[in-house]
Amino acid sequence: MSPKVLLVDDSGLARRSTRRVLEQAGYDVVEAEDGLSALERFAVDKPDVVLLDLVMKGMYGLDVLEKLREMDPMARVIVVTADVQTSSRDMVQAAGAAGFINKPAPPGEVVATIEQVLKGTTPWN
Repeated sequence: MSPKVLLVDDSGLARRSTRRVLEQAGYDVVEAEDGLSALERFAVDKPDVVLLDLVMKGMYGLDVLEKLREMDPMARVIVVTADVQTSSRDMVQAAGAAGFINKPAPPGEVVATIEQVLKGTTPWN
């Protein structure tokens, strides 16, 4: 059984391109386009890893991260964002994110980070 990734991003283009990369790497992928949908998909699909954008309509990604961690304190969430501020990176790390990737992320970096998180190691450095 392939690991399942929940891909949360309000950009359809970003979801399609990331989905293609993940499926080629052998992952099962489910998608959500906003925070509320992400929380529903997380409860229903129980993904192994969540790739979460920070800036979305309706619910900010950091709020989604906190809700996911309330639902499952062991949830493995990797934030993928164009926000390159060190303070944002520090906030998501403090909120319990398993990793942080800056957009646009090379496909190899996304897959490598997911693999690290699934193995229980931390990509924070």
